[in-house]
Amino acid sequence: MRVTIAGAGNVGRSIAKELIANGHSVLLIDRAPGAIKPASVPEAEWLLADACELESLTEAHLDTSDVSIAATGDDKVNLVHSLLAKTEFGVPRTVGRVNHPGNEWLFDDMWGVDVAVSTPRLMCALVEEAVTVGDLVRLMTFQKGRTNLVEMTLPDSSPTVGRRIGEINWPGETVLTAIIRDGRGMAPDRDGALEAGDELMFLIDPDHETELSRFLSPRAHGVQTHDRDHRAPVVEALAPAPGATILSGSVAPAPLKVLTEDLPATPEHAAPPTHAAATDEPDLPFEE
Repeated sequence: MRVTIAGAGNVGRSIAKELIANGHSVLLIDRAPGAIKPASVPEAEWLLADACELESLTEAHLDTSDVSIAATGDDKVNLVHSLLAKTEFGVPRTVGRVNHPGNEWLFDDMWGVDVAVSTPRLMCALVEEAVTVGDLVRLMTFQKGRTNLVEMTLPDSSPTVGRRIGEINWPGETVLTAIIRDGRGMAPDRDGALEAGDELMFLIDPDHETELSRFLSPRAHGVQTHDRDHRAPVVEALAPAPGATILSGSVAPAPLKVLTEDLPATPEHAAPPTHAAATDEPDLPFEE
């Protein structure tokens, strides 16, 4: 596989070394003469040029690359390079480095970015994944497919503990991809059961993340439920009031109701609890 890397700094060179060690062909591009250090990665090709200029990218034969990685320290450069690589040269796969967390929302298919890599987000996700139980942690976002890789360490109170995996109806189009138990990864077994402390990995649409979190750890969201299937509503029995007359018969076409004139009028259906929608983060400028 041929990979072009825009940005020959420490990050770009480190990526190049890993890719070459795995048997791939790498071209490093940088416009700063001081960044051109062929001796640091002798197996790579080097080009002193602007990775945002069409002539330079044509000289680099970017159209022959399988992957283009924008790894500079400037988000504007990374966005422009990704857009040119995707729209002008038809590179099948583009990866963009996000330096400023406030710019992460820009790194999507509109700018030609297939995969956005945000170091701050990855570090936060790894920290949360290591210390939290019962909270859904987003590990990675696959921008092109609108799919996230998320993780949760199953708490003792989860209604899914002890359940057979094949019997669980996950919210939306959620896919359980892996289980980490006692430090060892394993593929989900339909006949296996979930245990408290299991680390569950899911592929999920972002719109269903909150639903999955409530399903796996309802107590964390203040939800009291005795049912273990998120698709079945909770129905509580009504206790008859003193002196009430209960109608019954051999055939009951509808649930029994308590009939009494002394009881205050109450709505038949209580409104379900509502949860405030997460607010979007404000857009931040490129410069810190």
